[in-house]
Amino acid sequence: MKTFTYAKANDAETAVRDAHVSGAKFIAGGTNLLDLMKLQVETPEKLVDISRLPLGEIEEREDGGLTIGALVPNSDLAADPRVIAKYEVLSRALLAGASGQLRNKATTGGNLLQRTRCYYFYDTATACNKREPGAGCSAVGGFNRVLAVLGTSDHCIATHPGDMPVAMRALDATIITLKADGDKRRISIHDFYRLPGDTPNIETVLEPGELITHAELPAPPKGRQTYRKVRDRASYAFALVSVAGVVSVEDGRIASAALAFGGLGPMPWRNAAVEAALVGKAPSDAVFNAAADILLADARGYGSNDFKIPLTRRVLIATLRDLTGE
Repeated sequence: MKTFTYAKANDAETAVRDAHVSGAKFIAGGTNLLDLMKLQVETPEKLVDISRLPLGEIEEREDGGLTIGALVPNSDLAADPRVIAKYEVLSRALLAGASGQLRNKATTGGNLLQRTRCYYFYDTATACNKREPGAGCSAVGGFNRVLAVLGTSDHCIATHPGDMPVAMRALDATIITLKADGDKRRISIHDFYRLPGDTPNIETVLEPGELITHAELPAPPKGRQTYRKVRDRASYAFALVSVAGVVSVEDGRIASAALAFGGLGPMPWRNAAVEAALVGKAPSDAVFNAAADILLADARGYGSNDFKIPLTRRVLIATLRDLTGE
């Protein structure tokens, strides 16, 4: 591990000022960052410890939505009675991720910022544009079984590894941040992540030193909710394909649909055209297959991960059957 300096922040304003220098990183639970530091994938020159900031509460707003502090542990968020009752898809997604011990440490803000688990990103002996811009991408012609089939570029085919962010995208969450100049930002989760393009090392729209302070959920959506995750083993494994779904049916027709996907792209994936193809239709496999056609129209396999394309179709159809009672 390389030498770094350490600063303990007691308030958010101090934290963003301390982190507004080249090579600085925030640390709270550390469940991802510390592993990357041990492997020298991440080599921050300064760590700003935000674990003592007063950002560990879940508050209900007047509009019925929830404001979630960035330091709320994943275990606490998954077990909160309001989340279980009103945002089942989020609770299910949280419990599908990692292990009990990791969920006790992992934070809401950190979960939104997880780095990919691409093998080549973690192996400093291989080429990776995300780790070292301009180095190349060993994954494109390598072993890419767990990697992306949507939203990729010639420079990167890594997947976003999270479960919680997939559910939050289906729920239309908003991310609240504090910048080094003291300004606050409200960022829709739909605008938060960036496609890799030719700069896969830039994963979000956050500016240097910008701190996530809260995530907001709107009022609970209508309809049934679920989170379906397909993976290589029953626990402590990242998604090959996952679906966060919220669907309502009225008078025998789909009245609303929100679908987000994990394991398929460099960000939690959502396609409004897929949802539009469902709304107003009577639930049926033909309708579900047409929605899958839209979702997968631009999908591209890279050899080892070709199986993800037909698997996604099956998982989407099975999820929609559950949500509509079809």
